[in-house]
Amino acid sequence: MSFFRSRWVQAPAHARELEPTALPEGFRAAGVCAGLKPSGLDVGVLVSDAADTTSAARFTTNARVGAPVIVSRGAYLNRLRGVVANSGGSNTGDGQRGYETALAVQAAAADELSLEPAQVGLASTGVIGVELWRDRVVAGAREACGRLGREAGAFSQAILTSDSGPKHVCLEVELPSGTVRLAAQAKGAAMIQPRFATMFCFVQTDAAVPADTLDLLTGVCVRRSFDRISVDGQLSTSDTVYSLASGESGVSVRPESNDELALGEVLDAVMRQLALDIVGDGEGAERVGRVVVNGPPGAVEPVARAVANSPLVKTALHGADPNFGRILQAAGAAWPEGEPFVADLTIEGRRLVSAGDAVGLEAEELADLERAVGGPEVEYELTMPGEGGETEVFFSDLSEEYVSFNAEYTS
Repeated sequence: MSFFRSRWVQAPAHARELEPTALPEGFRAAGVCAGLKPSGLDVGVLVSDAADTTSAARFTTNARVGAPVIVSRGAYLNRLRGVVANSGGSNTGDGQRGYETALAVQAAAADELSLEPAQVGLASTGVIGVELWRDRVVAGAREACGRLGREAGAFSQAILTSDSGPKHVCLEVELPSGTVRLAAQAKGAAMIQPRFATMFCFVQTDAAVPADTLDLLTGVCVRRSFDRISVDGQLSTSDTVYSLASGESGVSVRPESNDELALGEVLDAVMRQLALDIVGDGEGAERVGRVVVNGPPGAVEPVARAVANSPLVKTALHGADPNFGRILQAAGAAWPEGEPFVADLTIEGRRLVSAGDAVGLEAEELADLERAVGGPEVEYELTMPGEGGETEVFFSDLSEEYVSFNAEYTS
């Protein structure tokens, strides 16, 4: 199956898929079982062996953050060489002890990799407010550093929590100046509402990219991908995205060049597909919805979020029910008070509401619509009074399995 599966992501013509666990030149990775979870791999390390590696990072905007985010924000975010990521504990809410654990993990990996501690970024995921066993995670980081190899399969597994499986890709990319590779590994299945999600994404390329350019590309692509998704409207304490460029391909990407445009196109497609994979992997999810809202610039974002996060809209999506009244109700609740609310609504390209009034469908048309909303991807488009604003949000349905899983998550 192709990595680019969604109709909402266009596969770049100048990119060719390789083995999803492959890495660009200059990178090594590993994953080990450190006993942070009852079973399975739970500590991963990723490193660039190139001294001139550049990097960029984005983190959660939640005011309540984990110790790994605090420590990583103080690292050399434009020239990271290594990343240590763990599942089995978010290291959030453990006070000074948790902060010292994060520092100890960073220092241990730096020692094993002959790097400065500030050249190592951290990422931790799991239950909030529970101690992350320092001895185990430090030992796991050291062990993973000793097992580094030229593929990322174990690393991709070590970062998973409630995910159904790894989310990863490696592409060969034809730039105007030469051939490079771009790879990414991600995780995420719930507590997903960006700015941006309980999610990690680690991107590597062997192109030589100036740090400022890499930061620009990362920021733009994050805003079009992980900032556009919601599973349950909850903003995590631990969201992290790292991009690293080793330069080992020998191909330089100059700012504002055709190479930058071509590389950015691939990075954008990769992040958007990974974001959709996260939404589609929402606990118990069966369908992914996309709501597109047009209208006044200040209103489109809250309206889109209100629709995407509405339990009634999400349960209708789960039941393949084209219940447009729920969509209008959610949108109207977020519309500026006192302003007239007159909307056009289409679902899967079929006009159901025009200027605020329902458009009657014949029985055959309704049956056709019901079949369309039973597919894996369902699109809603709202056009509100006013001009100049447009946004989109991707969201999952809401199932009994999601409720059951999260009701019993820590008990």
